[in-house]
Amino acid sequence: MVFMGDRATLLETGRFVQRRVHRSDSVMNAAFGVAAAENSETTEATETTEIIGTTETAETVGCAATVESAESTGSTGVAGSAGAIEAAENPGSPESPETRESPESAESEARHRRAADAGDTTSMSVLGALLLRRGDLDAAEPYLRAATADGDRAAANNLGVLLHQRGYTDDAAGWWRIAAVAGSAAAAHALGRHYRERGDEPGAEYWLRQSAEQGHALGAYALADLLEHRSDVGAERWLRAAAEQGHREAAYRLARMLDRNAADDPHDAFGRPGLGPGPGAGAAGRPGAATRSAVRSDDGPVAGPATGRVGEAEQWYRQAAARGHRRAALHLGAILEQRGEPKEAGRWYLISAKAGEARAACALGFLLRDAGDEESAAVWWLRAAQDGDGNAANALGALHAARGEQQTAERWYRAAMDAGDVNGAYNLGLLCAAQDRTPQAEQWYRRAAYAGHREAANALAVLLLQAGDATGAEPWFSKAAEAGSVDAAFNLGILYAGRDEDRTALVWYERAAAAGHTEAALQVGMALLHHGEEQAAERHLRCAAGGGSAEAAFRLAGVLDSRQPPPGPPALGEPMPEKTECEEWYERAAEQGHRRAQVRVGMLAAARGDVDSAARWYREAAESGSRNGAFNLGLLLAREGSEREAALWWSRAANDGHGRAALRLALLAARRGELTEGQRWCARAVELGPAEVAERAARLREALHQELTA
Repeated sequence: MVFMGDRATLLETGRFVQRRVHRSDSVMNAAFGVAAAENSETTEATETTEIIGTTETAETVGCAATVESAESTGSTGVAGSAGAIEAAENPGSPESPETRESPESAESEARHRRAADAGDTTSMSVLGALLLRRGDLDAAEPYLRAATADGDRAAANNLGVLLHQRGYTDDAAGWWRIAAVAGSAAAAHALGRHYRERGDEPGAEYWLRQSAEQGHALGAYALADLLEHRSDVGAERWLRAAAEQGHREAAYRLARMLDRNAADDPHDAFGRPGLGPGPGAGAAGRPGAATRSAVRSDDGPVAGPATGRVGEAEQWYRQAAARGHRRAALHLGAILEQRGEPKEAGRWYLISAKAGEARAACALGFLLRDAGDEESAAVWWLRAAQDGDGNAANALGALHAARGEQQTAERWYRAAMDAGDVNGAYNLGLLCAAQDRTPQAEQWYRRAAYAGHREAANALAVLLLQAGDATGAEPWFSKAAEAGSVDAAFNLGILYAGRDEDRTALVWYERAAAAGHTEAALQVGMALLHHGEEQAAERHLRCAAGGGSAEAAFRLAGVLDSRQPPPGPPALGEPMPEKTECEEWYERAAEQGHRRAQVRVGMLAAARGDVDSAARWYREAAESGSRNGAFNLGLLLAREGSEREAALWWSRAANDGHGRAALRLALLAARRGELTEGQRWCARAVELGPAEVAERAARLREALHQELTA
């Protein structure tokens, strides 16, 4: 293409900001001229610039230039064309005339057209920019070339945009360089991106810095992107500069950067690795309990304190979200949900979801489910799943599995798997295991385990162990445990304990206990008690008891009980003593149905003189099958004069193997004169023991025999 005008002459017209080219500028042009002639734009890593009428994507931008308009207030205005156009000059600048009319109005266009046809340089530049923005390249070019020939720098920039749109990137870069040297921030931005695409990062940084330092938002953003790509700490400064000028993508990326700086790594706040519960030691889990799976690690909100830089990150997320950034709205919703503000979180999730963010639709579904509205949750999960969100497909599968709709659940789990979500295979394994389709369950567990799903590896090992293949189970338990599965670490402890490898078992129990596994903490506590390390055992038992283990609460109470003298009955007139910590732990275990704890609580209550409480706990234990509870309840009833009912509970205890209860029944029969019945219970007591009881029962049996034969 033939250029109108001579570039060297243009720089001497007096219309540009710089009246003459200083030697430093000439040297700079010579250094970067070759690269500038090669291309006209540079792609931005991962994010786009702001384009009116579009949403943010991970794609690159079609053009880097900014259309400058005489009516704009700065060079950050962006049009829907491939580039951004700089028109005559920014209003208010010393070298440009003020033009207040809107370029979109017919009257303004007609006025500029008349003036342009009469040779007015500013009007030619403005009209060219207007036509370029409208997409009428053929009509815009003559005006832009004419204005450029008169030395208008905005026209030079816009001519570069026009040439770029026509595919003449080398020629476009030449005009951008001329405008940039003359002080156009928009052209410097375009030229910097051009150099970056060509691989000339020093040249790109030079021009982008020129643009950014002039206050150009897109230049600041592109410079920050370049610096961040090189892990340069200066990136934050320029992201902040662009964000402060209203660049929503810069605000979003600044928030992401602050998030990452506030935590060691970008954990996800939606954050759980799969759907359905993790399988424990004895089962492969159950389908139907949906939890949230992780979003991409580079885009997930950071779970951390809502103070300091994380609090600042929220402000930038909010600014970007308010300007229509759908991913910023997603992250803002996640932060608010973590903080316990579900209503506000739901509002931002809804905004993001309506803008097409599938993950926001999925998160909104979970929020609605947690609020008890499963039907609405299913609507949003369906929308997200249809957009390819595997987590939403898993959630739908779990929802249908909970309703007993196994075929529909399986279809959605397969959809999740097809979407690349390995949780789909794991959930299919859970579904098959719940239906006793063990071979299919093993197949899906293996598929997920080979893909790195740690809970699937643990579930697969459980299946193999249940089938008697301990050798095959061990490596899968190990893989899952090394990957961080707490259940797998606990299961390894069980595996080694079964082989009498107590030392190795304790190592895995301790590892699981350190990660908060209740039953593992119990096992560690019991092992330490066995070795006489009472203080260390107490610490682990408290952790397990606090986690809800009734056995741990009972054993902790036993440790505390052994340190204090048994309480005696209160003296006449004295108030009933307060419950000790030991009794409180016994009661906690008893309330969870621990029979031995129920008996012990009854004994402590009886020792305090609280007969009603003692009877209640003895009865609960007895009705649950405790022979000691039945025996003690019988003693309490006998003291209260209810021998007939006492005999019923003693019979129950004796039939379950309680020797003392059998002896009590023998004595009761002897008092009633039922000598044969008494001999029968004496024989039972001798058989059951212990030795003291057997000796007394033998003497009583002999006495009854003599009485019968007398």
